[in-house]
Amino acid sequence: MNNGFDFNRPTIVALLHLAGAISGGAFGIVAVILGYVWRDAPDSPGWQRSHERYHIRTFWYSILFSLLGWLTIIIGIGFLILALIGIAVAVRSILALLAAQKHKPIPNPEALLW
Repeated sequence: MNNGFDFNRPTIVALLHLAGAISGGAFGIVAVILGYVWRDAPDSPGWQRSHERYHIRTFWYSILFSLLGWLTIIIGIGFLILALIGIAVAVRSILALLAAQKHKPIPNPEALLW
């Protein structure tokens, strides 16, 4: 491992999710596509598999809760839900990014929050 920033696959997907959280989700689609493409790559080290699962789940959780947010916008709570989704995706992406830089697996890739 070098002393610089490592652009490994989980790092790229985490950065795309982070950009999606900031931009409203557009980059999340690219992130999940790459997650699905790379999840079964035979050259992936073992630690990356948990990241791929984590990132795919991040996307689907964000879609599910975004739908809930848009459905509840009429009663006013939707804006709060949508804002919290952006924060949750950003936090999940940063935690994954930090782990990917250390080449460590995600401890619980099935978790809803962190």
